[in-house]
Amino acid sequence: MQASPNSLSSHHVAVIGAGAAGLVAARELHREGHKVVVFEKDDQVGGLWMYDPRVEPDPLGLDLTRPVVHSSLYKSLRTNLPRETMGFMDYPFVTREGEGRDPRRFPGHREVLMYLQDYAREFGIEEMVRFGCEVVNVEMIDSGKWKVKSKRKRLDDNNDRGDDFADHEDFDAVVVCVGHHTQPRIAEIPGINLWPGKQIHSHNYRIPEPFRDQIVKGVSEVPRIILNVTGLLYLVLVDATLSKLCVNFLFLSMNIIILIGASASAADISVEIAELAKEVHIALGAGGDMRGFVKCFDPAAGRWLDLTCCPVFPEIMQIERACEDGTVIFRDGSVILADVILHCTGYKYGFPFLKTDGIVTVDDNRVGPLYKHSFPFPTFEVQSKWIAGVLSGRIALPSQEDMMEDVKIYYSELEASGVPKHHTHNLADSAIDHNRWLASQCQCSCFEEWRIELFREIIKNWRAQPKMYRDEWDDDHLILQAHEDFNRRISNKASNGHI
Repeated sequence: MQASPNSLSSHHVAVIGAGAAGLVAARELHREGHKVVVFEKDDQVGGLWMYDPRVEPDPLGLDLTRPVVHSSLYKSLRTNLPRETMGFMDYPFVTREGEGRDPRRFPGHREVLMYLQDYAREFGIEEMVRFGCEVVNVEMIDSGKWKVKSKRKRLDDNNDRGDDFADHEDFDAVVVCVGHHTQPRIAEIPGINLWPGKQIHSHNYRIPEPFRDQIVKGVSEVPRIILNVTGLLYLVLVDATLSKLCVNFLFLSMNIIILIGASASAADISVEIAELAKEVHIALGAGGDMRGFVKCFDPAAGRWLDLTCCPVFPEIMQIERACEDGTVIFRDGSVILADVILHCTGYKYGFPFLKTDGIVTVDDNRVGPLYKHSFPFPTFEVQSKWIAGVLSGRIALPSQEDMMEDVKIYYSELEASGVPKHHTHNLADSAIDHNRWLASQCQCSCFEEWRIELFREIIKNWRAQPKMYRDEWDDDHLILQAHEDFNRRISNKASNGHI
């Protein structure tokens, strides 16, 4: 429901984080007429797209007192979507000239950072950002407003950083855009506390060289790395040999790659490590989710292999326990002596600064009660329009009772489908429908048809050639449609004086 323009209200809104979501949220809130302040603890915009070569002293990220490195980017990361689909709808992610620019269709992480910096400059968002300002506490006060307490380093006359100093300010609303790729989620493996090998979470992976020529002596006289993946993630297996219940998926020097689900990073990391390590094995934690494991990719043959013919596949992949002698035992009885367990097991959602007296909770990565969700760049954009419209009164929300009922129905559907709680906000299969719903609420454009078709073509191409899909494709007709659309929008902006 849309309100009359004359009845719209302007609010003082805090946005926490100046990554992709925070930048577009700030822009859409400002366009709606709100007064916006963006809090960013770093000295530039970009969020998780700011590559940081540092890693944390605790490789698993379990020590809550550790100095935290925000970014989880690894050095070689390239986007797993082409730039045509990643850009905001009215600011295309096109190739730009200049030093350090990456013209590839699937560019490296630095190009995404530069795009976000361009976006912030283009629309004056940097003027709304308080850099070097970390939010440490957000809580509702008696007036119904939100008190935001922040801290930053004090600068002296020589521009040297001194002690922290705190500040606080009251806001009508707070939009949290801090991301969720910083606090590692670790697989639960019985006996792991006594296992003598090394463990690391992919949050602290940057380059493959530390995994070069891992050597152990034991069951097979061959060094091994176990890449532990839970949920629907890309996996790497080695030396696929099917034989009754004693099937072993062992990797010699040549790797068999299984790519299942949605985690491009796990696939990239496994391929990098496989080039240096003697063996790479893929496994699931003791409670790993086996839904969706139906195919694996053989890079040597360049084709997909059907795993549905192997009824014991879940037994092969799932870890039973880790042992004090350095071995890892699988549910099918096979044993591997391993050097390293690398957890590519995702991240925990957490908002330690947010004090709501239990109104907002995080239970096994389910943030609730949450009426709607967040997604990649283009959906960030539409969702930000929706949030801005709700705050101004232009868009009316359902009653609190109706929204709570909507959440309960959604939870029930997930449970009936066997979806784990920590996948509550993974709406990959319904992202397009969700975007259409948001667009209908905002009365704005939804995903273009070429963008939807590109998503489908990318998935098809990835399945056909997982190692080369970023550099070889057959969707030039859709690229042409995208650029025709981009040129039309740029022309319209120029004619309206908004370049």
